[in-house]
Amino acid sequence: MPDGGSNVNKTGGSLLLLGGRFREVLMERLSDPRHAHRNRIILLLLTALILTFLIIPRQQLMTTSFKAGDIATSDVRATQDYLLEDRPLTQKKRAEAEMGTPNVYNLNEDMAQELLRSFEKALVIAREGKNIGGGGAVDAVHEVLGVNVSPRDVAALARVRPEKVLSEVGRLAGQVYTRNVVTEKRRFSLDSAHGILVLDGGTGEIAGAGDQPASAIDLSDARKMIGAARPAGGEDSADIQTIRELLARALQPNLTFDHEATEHRRRAAAAAVGPVLFQVKRGEMIVRVGDRITEAQALKLQKIFDSRHGVNSVFMGAGIFGLLLVLFYFPYRFARKNIRKFQPTNKDILLLSLATVFHFLMLKIGLVISTALGGVFPFAGTSDYYYLFPFAVSSMLVRIVLNSEVALVYCAITAPLLGFMFDSSLLVVVYALMGGVVGAHGVRQCKDRGTIYTAGLKVSVVNMALVLSFQLHNGALLTTETLFCIVFAFIGGFFNAVLVTGTIPLIENLLHYTTDIKLLELANLNSRILRELMVRAPGTYHHSVMVGNMVEAAAEAIHANPLLARVAAYYHDVGKVSKPLYFIENVSGGENRHDKLSPSMSALILISHVKEGVELAREHKLGLPIIDIIRQSHGTQLISYFYQKARNLAGPDTTIDERDFRYPGPKPQTREAGLVLLADCVEAASRTLADPTPARIQGLVQKIINNIFIDGQLDECELTLKNIHEIAKSFIRILTGVYHHRIEYPEPAYKEKGNGGRKTADDSPGQSPKTPLDRDEEAKKGSGEDLRRLGISR
Repeated sequence: MPDGGSNVNKTGGSLLLLGGRFREVLMERLSDPRHAHRNRIILLLLTALILTFLIIPRQQLMTTSFKAGDIATSDVRATQDYLLEDRPLTQKKRAEAEMGTPNVYNLNEDMAQELLRSFEKALVIAREGKNIGGGGAVDAVHEVLGVNVSPRDVAALARVRPEKVLSEVGRLAGQVYTRNVVTEKRRFSLDSAHGILVLDGGTGEIAGAGDQPASAIDLSDARKMIGAARPAGGEDSADIQTIRELLARALQPNLTFDHEATEHRRRAAAAAVGPVLFQVKRGEMIVRVGDRITEAQALKLQKIFDSRHGVNSVFMGAGIFGLLLVLFYFPYRFARKNIRKFQPTNKDILLLSLATVFHFLMLKIGLVISTALGGVFPFAGTSDYYYLFPFAVSSMLVRIVLNSEVALVYCAITAPLLGFMFDSSLLVVVYALMGGVVGAHGVRQCKDRGTIYTAGLKVSVVNMALVLSFQLHNGALLTTETLFCIVFAFIGGFFNAVLVTGTIPLIENLLHYTTDIKLLELANLNSRILRELMVRAPGTYHHSVMVGNMVEAAAEAIHANPLLARVAAYYHDVGKVSKPLYFIENVSGGENRHDKLSPSMSALILISHVKEGVELAREHKLGLPIIDIIRQSHGTQLISYFYQKARNLAGPDTTIDERDFRYPGPKPQTREAGLVLLADCVEAASRTLADPTPARIQGLVQKIINNIFIDGQLDECELTLKNIHEIAKSFIRILTGVYHHRIEYPEPAYKEKGNGGRKTADDSPGQSPKTPLDRDEEAKKGSGEDLRRLGISR
């Protein structure tokens, strides 16, 4: 049967290999100089997009609608002050405003004249239509008067003199329209009780307001008035009676209800009523888990949900995203242009992005937990638990992995963002900024894990001081809440150290960074690769240890990184372990293997140890800074011995290409790499001194550094002339200590003792031998460009 455990192990190994390959490809693409700017922009946009979702308040992402009678599945507390609309009360107020709006009536004061003009037209039609036949005239009069007309009516109009008809119509219409005529008196009475607004039908201006229906009559009353009126001059012929009946039917109300205008005024009145608002205070408990939601609670919950959802979410998200881009871009551009040591690579920006995202994600989870704790333990408010949060952890990580300049700019960018995450709290901004700066400063020289915990304690002290200041500012210093806040602040500060300690190895392995903690592990001389170097190439091993001591002292003198310089020196010649006997320091005497090789082959063997050293460093995961220094530790120096030998062996017509005898480089790019190159050359040359007096050592150091300087090997690193002077002084001090003279004891006078033939020496010392000349003649020679005062104390 197949071994299931073996299959699992193979699968796990394949996944790890695949993940490692993916990481390598990602790093290569990210660091590709052809697309560096594009990749940086993509990182910026992705980070801003992710942080937008993390910074948006929790209520912004709620999708649940709340109803009265539902059971609350979690505690809901207002995370900020809300001014919310009471929609039912607002609707009630607006309905009241609509009901209070008077009905609009249009008054036509020219109705009598219009009726008289209609009869004038009817008379003309009637008189002209005598010979048309009844049907045509009837229809025409009907169209003019707007009422049903019979042939009898048309005949009466044709028989009576027009003057008499018009006089009778004008008299009766004038009597009727002295009062307002409405369609229905009962409806008008109800509207009058509510209040009416009378508008001039022609101009639309207010003609008056009425609330007394007694002054108005309806059409029925108006027609009765016409029927009861006595004829003019006492004449009451049948034709006149017919015309009076026709007039009664043709009457129209002169005061009519305007439905459209009334509705328009009601809508305007409702719109003029502002929303009725009520306030929900920050921290107010809306509903607790397990409680049945009441009408009032459902209203608050729904209003919070409505106020933070929908279109508002889009606008808020867009605003936060834009703000993030501004906060990322402009401080970055300023620092890039004005701070010399602020030069993050795309890999560094990836680290900053990951640190920021995971830090904000952790704080987002903390917000959820603090809300729950605030409901379970009411002795402390929800905001009091914020002091437990590790606000300084990402700043400390950035300082350990990168440098102080990047860490400071990082603090300045992230602190305001944390303020937005915590409801635009200025106190959180100050708390996060101060904690981050103090934490980053505390780990500036992190040589062991104890330094991290010490920095965490410093952050705790600063946190407690800030809490006291905040509580004093709020007038709540002498309260139980202050005591809890101080305890939380202490725990939160120390929690930063715990998280940093656990996260550093992950960053080192995931992104291949080499921190000072990793360097301390590599500085162990009992590491496998250094033990192998000691056994197979003891001369190289002791040379490397000596170079490590020299560069450490020099790095301290010029304020470089002593730990990186020392560790890089230990491993800079590790490539010699594969062919140790081709390097003179590992040959104690006897045959020199280079005697049987051509000068070019010997040069290739010497040059190859750099490439082999880089491969070994990668295999043992020594880290990119160490690999870079191994590659740069010899710069593009000329292997002068074999170059001169090749020239001597070549004929006069043969040209020797100097480039074939130079190391491939690059030249040192950092101060630490420059230190290793200088110390490597000086230490190797110091072993050739037959009589290493202080003067000879000083002359040798001066000569070697001058030659390296003139050869341009230090052109691309940041070593200044002042630095080189300090380096020379440091090298002279170290080498003088190593090669110091001891007192020479005289030949002992042996005496036979009664102790089995053993001999003892007298204790009296002899005199030391005379010292040779203080300076070698060759050390006095040099180019006119020599830095002659190197290492000489003023």
